[in-house]
Parts: sequence; C-alpha cells; structure tokens
Amino acid sequence: MSGGLFRAMATSPPMEISTAQARRFLVGQTGLTCMAQPGPRAATALLERLRCIQLDPLDRIGTNADLVAMARIPGIRRGEVYAQLLPGHAFEHFAKERCLLPAQAFPYYRDQAAETPWWRLTDRLKRVPPALLDEVLAEVGERGPLCAAELEERGRVEAIDWNGWKGTSRAGTMALEVLWLRCQVVVCGRRGRDKLYDIPRRALPGVADQQPALPFERWALLERVEAAGLLSTAGGPWWSMLGPVRSSDLPDTMVAQGLLERVVVAGSRRSYLAPAGFAERSHAQDDGLLRILGPLDPLIWDRKLLHHAFGFDYVWEVYKPAAKRRWGWYVCPLLHHGRFVGRLEAHMEGPKLVVDQLWVEPGVQLDRGALDLALARHQAACAPA
Repeated sequence: MSGGLFRAMATSPPMEISTAQARRFLVGQTGLTCMAQPGPRAATALLERLRCIQLDPLDRIGTNADLVAMARIPGIRRGEVYAQLLPGHAFEHFAKERCLLPAQAFPYYRDQAAETPWWRLTDRLKRVPPALLDEVLAEVGERGPLCAAELEERGRVEAIDWNGWKGTSRAGTMALEVLWLRCQVVVCGRRGRDKLYDIPRRALPGVADQQPALPFERWALLERVEAAGLLSTAGGPWWSMLGPVRSSDLPDTMVAQGLLERVVVAGSRRSYLAPAGFAERSHAQDDGLLRILGPLDPLIWDRKLLHHAFGFDYVWEVYKPAAKRRWGWYVCPLLHHGRFVGRLEAHMEGPKLVVDQLWVEPGVQLDRGALDLALARHQAACAPA
C-alpha cells in the first residue's frame, strides 16, 4: 500500500463518542469496574493489564503504586505490590515517568537503551568514567542483589542539580544510576526504603535475553495507548519519552493499518488514539465499591480529558506552596459507580486511618456507607501487620 493511500486512510474523520461512552470505556479499560481475583499473582496480572504503574516515593496512606493496587485488588496490603512483582515479574524504568513495567517489556527497553540515550545520561557520563561503570557492574554481578549504600566506596563526584533537586555525589551510586538507565542492572526489590539492584539474568530469568518481536516505537505506542485508553494526540506528559513518535508518521500509519483508532469525544476538538476495536470491548459489571484513587492513577493522567469526560477538576498539589493549594497536600480522588464523587486527604496514625479533610463534589449525594467501607478496607491494608 502506498504512503499516499496510508495518509488518506489515516486522515479520514475520527470516530466520535459521547462523554458517557468515554467514561465507561476509561473506567473499564483501567480496571476500575470490578475488583480483580486476589492471590499471589494478582499484582502481576494487574501490571500486565495496565502496562505500567507510575511510581512515587511519597507514602502518606500508601505509595501511588500501593493505591493503584488497593483500588483494584481486594485484600492487598501496603507494600505488597512490590513484594509480588519484584523480582521476576517486573522492573522499573521510564514510561509515563518512572514506572513499574512488566517483565516482558524488558527486551524492548534493553535494546532501546543501548541505541538511544533518552534518559538524561549525558550529565552523568561526564562525571563517571567507563572503568568505574565496569567496576560497579562487576560488583553487582558478584555481590548482588544490593542497594546503593552497600557498594564499595569509590569517591565523590559533582552532584547533578535539576532545578534545585540534587542527585547523589557518590561516584559508585551515580555509576549504578547509569547502569540502571542502560538496563545493565535492574531494580529487583526493596530493603526498607532502599532499592535493591541486580543483573537482569538473575532478576528477570527467562526474559533478560529474549529478543523483541516488534520495533520499539511500534510496540511502545501500542502499549501507551492501551495504558491510557484514550491517548491525546496533542502531546502531554503521558507521551513522555515517546514525543518523537507522536510527531512522526507512525501514529497515522498504525491507524491506517487498523492497529489503532482515532477518536474525538463529543464537545471537544481534541483527538485521541484508542486501541483497535475499543468500542466493542466488554468490561465487568460495576461492583458498587467506592474507590480511593492514587494521585497518579492511570485514569487521571490526562486532566483535560478528566474534566471534559467526568466533569472533575484535579490537580495534585503536593509540590505547591501551602498558600497556593486549593485542596491540600496529598489529596486522593474518590470514584463511585464510574463517577468522581469527592476527594479526601488522610494519614495513618498507627493502625488507624485518620481523614483530615473530605470534599464532596457539587451536586453529589455521597454514599456514606460506601465511603465507610472504602475507608475500612484502606485502613486494614495500611495498618502495621
């Protein structure tokens, strides 16, 4: 098929869906209609479905990864998502920011990291000589898994300053960061708040040496569309490292090939990429549970789509000065029956979950019984064992 015909097919009018259709699809696509089957592989199945789970170290009522899992897996406890996934079933790298990724994605990242230094290696490589990288890789191979603090002391380097945030000044730790970015080592677990690192063939047996089945860009775009459900073609942080892919001919080509669909939501001029056949996908019936979502849950990545489809305005204000916050420091959205019904700020005091503030959305009759059950589930998940 000629390139001109591809272009004509790809630029045909997009499918228009209603806001109600968008809501139903997004909630179902992100696994928020019905709790998953619990068990030791529940987090693995969830990650394979979501494609990635965004990471953040803040732990007010669980980290963001905990909150993503708690909203979808009954009975999973704080920290268990990491214990179920690492090692063997997942690794950490950049997708939509830093994320947990399924093990089967590793060959794509390994090969791409060797070809294209997307992940800000230049400044580190100015400070870390090749011989040091070889030494640290050999140490991890001999002694791993280990955390950065357990590396032999190898002196100091100038810390990297990103707009006021300073990285490590330990030469060995910076070398470990370079090796991680290059997929020569992977995060294989946690010891307290510290990440454990190991070589891929031990941490990801069975996949570390596999070869990718597709070119990285084609595979990554399919994965990102599945993760987002509706991926805005206008750009945004959900594209992250795939910015050059967005501005290339590849999205149009994959639409023309029937691998993706182009969609608009009624009442908005924005266009989106959706999985092929998304409108025919069926999702489990809503289980009626109210859910406390993490601030970086995949359902709320695209705040403009969130506002248009759900009528819900959400800004994570954790990095705003207190005087500029509209809501609070670590505020979590509340989802019930496929709609956003409110938001809350809470913290743990020993075994108890304490709600600092609760906001109910205008015009919503909040189901207090459903909220109490959600708070009880969350308290049980976060209470010390």
